Amino acid sequence: MSMNVLTGRAGATASASRRPTARRVRGLLWLTLRQNRAVLWTLAVLVVLVAADLLWIHIASRHVVGVLRRTGCYYPETWSNGQCWTLLSPINRPTYWYVSILQPAVTALPLLIGVFIGAPLLAQEYERGTIRLIRAQSVSPRRWLASRLAVPGLAVLAATGVLAALMSWVWWVDIVHGPIAFDPPFQFFTYPALGVAPVAWSLFALALGVLIGQLVRRTLPAMFLTGALVAIMYGLVRWARPYFYPLVDQVVPLNEAHPTNSWLIDRGVVMADGSRVSTDVCLGTVRCDGATASWIQYHPAAHLVPIQLVEAALLLVLTAVALAVVFRRMRP
Repeated sequence: MSMNVLTGRAGATASASRRPTARRVRGLLWLTLRQNRAVLWTLAVLVVLVAADLLWIHIASRHVVGVLRRTGCYYPETWSNGQCWTLLSPINRPTYWYVSILQPAVTALPLLIGVFIGAPLLAQEYERGTIRLIRAQSVSPRRWLASRLAVPGLAVLAATGVLAALMSWVWWVDIVHGPIAFDPPFQFFTYPALGVAPVAWSLFALALGVLIGQLVRRTLPAMFLTGALVAIMYGLVRWARPYFYPLVDQVVPLNEAHPTNSWLIDRGVVMADGSRVSTDVCLGTVRCDGATASWIQYHPAAHLVPIQLVEAALLLVLTAVALAVVFRRMRP
């Protein structure tokens, strides 16, 4: 038999052995996309709707600002004029929609992702018994798990990244630098809707939901427990947030207000002997009558980015720990 024949048969055998592997990869990816099609469509629709709302807010705000500038009604001292107030009033609607509707919605998004995407992801597999079918497949359980988590994880990362970027852009351009809006970055619904906060919290909630689903193995209990734990975690982080970055400690003239858009943590008065007394102690007493100045501890608006970076790093570490536990529990 010639070498050409042997080579041809060997090449055909090698080629045939490679084809099933390629088909398996495509098949696993196809299956994962099909299992997550509802999640992908929901996130896509959500991004489109919120992006359209934010674009409307930006266009409406820019239009009102342009009219105010052309008519000389942009500055507050002109708003006592009835005509200027009439020209200014249309900006209230887009501002209200952003502050009162979109910010709370984006703040609640990580909790919803953990409850409705993370918790059922593995809990349903265990509850239905389909997790046993993995043993009969040609791919390893951990490889299946990686593929199962990759699609919703990347979808959540992309969706929350786009939403966070658009929310931050509109807040900076149209809210903070708008003519009348007052929305400090450290407020309850403002902070978690800006910067990297929505992304980090969403990934953490997703990973926590997956872990809870794997441990509980029942869909509804896993969803309730995930929601409760995400809410508790948010409360703990919010309590510790002031200490993620050094506070600005400053002595100011007596009863002077703290800087605009800053986060006031504590304040008090400086007595004649140089000692400091907290405002809480002064309430209802005459101890602070001899105060000569005030002291304040606060985070200026410039601390928003470093505080969020520290918080995001903490959440990403917890996310990695949760995923490591999930993979460790998935026996090969």
